Amino acid sequence: MKLSGQYILVTGATGAIGQAICSALVADGANVVVHYGRNRAAAEALVETLEGRAWCVPADLSEPAGPQALWNEAIAAAGRLTGLVNNAGIRSEVAIDAPMEEWQRVWAHEMRVNFLSAVDLSKLAIQHFRENGGGRIVNMASRAGQRGYTSGAMAYGASKAALINLTKSIALSHGHEGVTSVALAPGWVRTEMAEAFIAEHGETAALAGIPIARMADPQEIGEIVAFAFRPSQASLNGAVLDVNGGSYMR
Repeated sequence: MKLSGQYILVTGATGAIGQAICSALVADGANVVVHYGRNRAAAEALVETLEGRAWCVPADLSEPAGPQALWNEAIAAAGRLTGLVNNAGIRSEVAIDAPMEEWQRVWAHEMRVNFLSAVDLSKLAIQHFRENGGGRIVNMASRAGQRGYTSGAMAYGASKAALINLTKSIALSHGHEGVTSVALAPGWVRTEMAEAFIAEHGETAALAGIPIARMADPQEIGEIVAFAFRPSQASLNGAVLDVNGGSYMR
């Protein structure tokens, strides 16, 4: 059990990727705190599958007070934490010709959920980890944060690019304290977000430019996250792991 003794908070855990991450972590021996925003039933159902090694905790990460409330509840449930997965995220669209008020509202909401909540949770995690023997943060970024994104969803790409930079800054600044960080940058993953895109634009459009001609499965992402938490992988500190089928290569 590579992750025995670890206690890891996973945000946005009721979506397909979050569920896969939680399952992979527990399969490798970790205990997990399952965060959910509104879908309590899904969180409780997930916990039931996790071998008695999980707790579920609600929090609204679109509110500035959400991250602190979540962290407090997670510590109360688990006692201590050794890891954080900033997985919660949304993808909104707003046209470049939209009224300024709408434009600013969408950007502010996207950055709050996708980036600023991760910033606040990372601050809390760093403080906790360096006082408790170290820990690791895994940030769920995106291919969109590396190569740019469509005009209508620039906020999503920008938030993921910021998350990548946050990962590197934590790695550079706090690695010497035993606090390490890694980012994953998936392309299309077979989730509700992907299915919504396919429904509007077709699967051919989604698969265009992916040499292996398929999306990643959520289970692939879960397995990579679990691998990144292995104590033996400290040298991944600061890495951005591309999971995109070869659709973007650096």
